[in-house]
Amino acid sequence: MLLSVAMANSLIARGAPLVIAGSRTALAALQPGNWIGGSIPYFITVDGGRCDQNSVFVDEITVPILRWSIKSYGATSLNHFASDAFDNGFSYIIIPANSGAHLEYAMHAAQYRDLSKRTVIGWISGVHLDELAFESAVVVDGRTGLAQSTDAIVLHVELPPAIQVEVKTVNLFQPGSAPTLHFSEPGFSASSALIGGKRTPLAAFMKEQGWDTSRPLVADYAGTFVNVSIKGINEKTGRVSFYAPVFPGVAYREAARIEDYVATFASKVPKEIRPLLSCNCILNYIHGKLEGRRTGQFTGPATFGEIARHLVNQTLVYLTVK
Repeated sequence: MLLSVAMANSLIARGAPLVIAGSRTALAALQPGNWIGGSIPYFITVDGGRCDQNSVFVDEITVPILRWSIKSYGATSLNHFASDAFDNGFSYIIIPANSGAHLEYAMHAAQYRDLSKRTVIGWISGVHLDELAFESAVVVDGRTGLAQSTDAIVLHVELPPAIQVEVKTVNLFQPGSAPTLHFSEPGFSASSALIGGKRTPLAAFMKEQGWDTSRPLVADYAGTFVNVSIKGINEKTGRVSFYAPVFPGVAYREAARIEDYVATFASKVPKEIRPLLSCNCILNYIHGKLEGRRTGQFTGPATFGEIARHLVNQTLVYLTVK
């Protein structure tokens, strides 16, 4: 629910664990309590997409909870977070954009002990797009009200055995017919790629191809298409930056063209599902023109990256309950 700060404080006072998204200013106005939060002013509400710097989006966990805990993890301890999770339940993680924890999670989460056994949902906190040059994303431990831009904050939730949860995604994109790209080094940027077996300057190649940066790179990870969204193409330096890392040994292609982004997104969102929790991508919000548009029962923050166990881009992520 998108709420005023006063209404959110009334919910906090009840003591149940909450997940809250809002601008840094709005989060700072919340009273201490059992909540975790992250900065973002973009939301998908029951009335449609909305940018709001004064309100906060509050997610309540509307199923019985046995136990829960809130913990912070820095870049050097984040690899242990899945081991702290409960055997039955889920972990909700928020990581500040461009932090050491963001880089660590994106690059190494696949190797984390116990992660494959856990249900993990979350997102990368961000800022208003007009404030990118001077504002930093934060996460907040609601128990103390401490806002910081370095570490991840996690809410671990244990559920009764009769309740099972599963994290799922909606991805609009599939690989297109453009040449395959292979990268020699992992990272959030690259200056070249192997294209047709030949080392090729990447920025120049994308310019020649007339690459549409609203379309991500797409890779097939064991039958699941995963996006790597393009952050920018710097023709002067020759480097291309991404919102998620690329990895060696993986074949990437430009996503196939989508003629009607809005209609395609609407057709992909499951109409019959009412998720427990969900989040969407700021790029879907922008390119899908979601301002004022509803996405069925899927409400939540529109973020700088989504986490469905691993970091994904331009993807709707949600948690279902059995």
